[in-house]
Amino acid sequence: MIAGRGRQRIRPPRRGLHGDEVDFEETWAQIELAFREIHTKNASKLSYEELYRHAYRIVLKKKGEQLYNKVHEFERDWLRTEVRAHIQQLLSPNLLAEAQGAGSTSPNERRVAGEKFLNGLKQAWGDHQVCMSMLADVLMYMDRVYCADHRRMSIYNAAMVQFRDEILNSEISATDARAVLGLLNHVVLDQIQMERDGDVIDKQLIKSCVWVLEGLHADDTGAEEQRLYNASFEKEFLDTSRVFYRKESDLLLRDSNAGAYCKHTRRRIYEEEERCKQTLLDVTGPKIQKVVEDELIKNRIRELVEMESGVRFMIDNNRLEELHLIYDLDKRVDEKKTETTRAIQKRIVDMGIDINNDAIAASQAPVSVAATDPADKGKGATQEKSLNQQTVAAIKWVEDVLLLKDKFDKIWVEAFGSDPLLQQAITNSLKEFINSSSFPRSSEYISLFIDENMKKGIKGKTEMEIDTVLEKAIILLRYVQDKDLFERYYKKHLCRRLLMNKSISNEVEKQMISKMKIELGNNFTLKLEAMFKDMTISEELTAGFKKHVEGLGDREPKRIELAINVLTSMTWPLETMGGVVAEEDQSRPRCNFPAVVDKVKRGFEKYYSQKHSGRQLTWLPNMGSADIKAVFPKVVQKDGSFKERRHDLNVSTYGMIILLLFNDLPADQHLTFEEIQAQTNIPRSDLIRNLQSLAVAPKTRILVKEPMSKDVKPTDRFSFNEGFNGKFVKIKVGVVSNGNKVESDRERRETEKKNDDSRQFCIEAAVVRIMKQRKELSHQQLVSETLGQLAGQFKPEVNMIKKRIESLIEREYLERIDGAKIDSYRYLA
Repeated sequence: MIAGRGRQRIRPPRRGLHGDEVDFEETWAQIELAFREIHTKNASKLSYEELYRHAYRIVLKKKGEQLYNKVHEFERDWLRTEVRAHIQQLLSPNLLAEAQGAGSTSPNERRVAGEKFLNGLKQAWGDHQVCMSMLADVLMYMDRVYCADHRRMSIYNAAMVQFRDEILNSEISATDARAVLGLLNHVVLDQIQMERDGDVIDKQLIKSCVWVLEGLHADDTGAEEQRLYNASFEKEFLDTSRVFYRKESDLLLRDSNAGAYCKHTRRRIYEEEERCKQTLLDVTGPKIQKVVEDELIKNRIRELVEMESGVRFMIDNNRLEELHLIYDLDKRVDEKKTETTRAIQKRIVDMGIDINNDAIAASQAPVSVAATDPADKGKGATQEKSLNQQTVAAIKWVEDVLLLKDKFDKIWVEAFGSDPLLQQAITNSLKEFINSSSFPRSSEYISLFIDENMKKGIKGKTEMEIDTVLEKAIILLRYVQDKDLFERYYKKHLCRRLLMNKSISNEVEKQMISKMKIELGNNFTLKLEAMFKDMTISEELTAGFKKHVEGLGDREPKRIELAINVLTSMTWPLETMGGVVAEEDQSRPRCNFPAVVDKVKRGFEKYYSQKHSGRQLTWLPNMGSADIKAVFPKVVQKDGSFKERRHDLNVSTYGMIILLLFNDLPADQHLTFEEIQAQTNIPRSDLIRNLQSLAVAPKTRILVKEPMSKDVKPTDRFSFNEGFNGKFVKIKVGVVSNGNKVESDRERRETEKKNDDSRQFCIEAAVVRIMKQRKELSHQQLVSETLGQLAGQFKPEVNMIKKRIESLIEREYLERIDGAKIDSYRYLA
């Protein structure tokens, strides 16, 4: 080391120094000798001040160019004769053969030979930097004066360029024209490949050689992109990495499963990130990450997703961790997660279609009717059990859909990190199969599910469990496209629950309606709320009528107590409350009430007309019920005594009318079906169901039917069953098929027809509202805005909208605009 370097001040030359005293060759010889000592690491005895003065004199006497060239020649010769020769000695035949792809050495031999070469190059570069730093100190005046004035590269930078040209760009040998730089790239890449294969390498050594490339440029412009690291090594590193990962992806797809592929890919991404931090440069991190993502993910994501062990397998076997991995990989290359989303949607729809098909198959499965009881034989039994079977299938369909939604909700949270895009995809897929044209019963099934839970499913559950059931029903309702059809079914089912006292709690019913209001808006629940208002008013009417009767002083001991539900015709689904009435029953007169009942009935009519003049009451006995005290003849007890049997029977209003026919009938006499119908005028279908309940149902055979069978025929005879002996005092006689069940095909066609009729009015109302506000609109705009307004209720067909527009034009609500370039309409006030 030069004595005093870094601590001495540069002093000006002593006075008396003249140009004719400078001998360039002699002075250069002294400088050259000192430089040689520096390069051989023997500079401890050199005087920095003396050397500096020699260089100073030369530059001062205008011989800076000669000095600059001499230094350049000295460094060139030194690099050629000393450094290059040393580097070439490190290039073993095996190393050179490997670089040409013809080697057969083991990884360990390659690693040792490569490290030997890298160490030699690192040492040469380090020595060159140190020596040139010392030379630059000696030639500081030349750099500041001559180089600056003549725009020459500083001596230090020029020497670095010489290292590039004389060492890195030099040929490997006289017989091998390849450049040392290419061999350096190959060795570094080979070392990196060894690490990828699991071997341990000297990362710090490679990092040092990388800094050599980072410190030099491919040309003399000094541009950033011309650094050897960027221009030479990095490009080759990325290209070879791309080839490697492309081959690796082929191998992984062939030999591993999707989960293992995802884990391996994630590990590779992490390894490359760490490699750039520890072995290469950070600037390469994003570039190599893109290579890995392109080759292992982007170009393979569809194959990965569709593997036998891919997304479908992961969903079916609850492999949520693996699903998260595949989602995370897809997210890296596609912010929309297109392939993962597509696979998830397809699986949801496929599973949903399976649920739909299972429900259809279950509802259409043949019904086997047990023949152990004569009452269980016949066509009626088959039809009844078929409806029950379809109802069970409907409830199961909703439960299966909820389970499917719960499954994918869990996947969405745990595997997809509550990604909004995936949430929308899941929602759209659920909507797709729920509203499938091949499965038009989702609205009815959801309403039946709510009905089932409102009647008995909620009993014994906690408030939290009740709320969970309601929330699930509301969630499913969000997916239903034809909400107007659901409303029609819900009103029908709610009607039966309220009028037949089958609802477990009015509070729960109101809670459900409140949730619907929040979800669907006020318009959806207006009529439902009105139904409850009618029930409240009816309670007040009943109480008022009872007080009125007591005020009349009627002291009849067998007075009938009347409880009335007065329903607003525009609010309640009155046309469906009795089911679909047979065509032959539609023209029949209304049923005949027994005299004792008719008296009470007329009394209420008079009371009601006094309170509400102008209103007309229409009685619906098919929706009522009655409590009857029945006394059966004495029978011998176990102790030999005789005892009457008394039962409190809860029957339908029709059942009460039928039973009262037998009140005064002698025990040995009977009534035929036709006689009962003639005396009561009860519609045929209702009469059959009530007689089945009273004479066929095993636990409630208040009447005896001859001959005994499930079906009721016109010639069947009925008599009072004096031998009836129920287990309980209070007996409820349920009406066959009187509960809420899946509609028959005929009933469904009727419902759909009524719904279509209702939709026509909704479409017309929407069109009028739009046109009243907009005054003039093109046909396309009007159709588009109408679809938008009705989207929350149902999705109308465009043809239906066109027909309603035509109808409004005919009725002069709208008119076509003559001369318009496109079909347009004008509102007529």
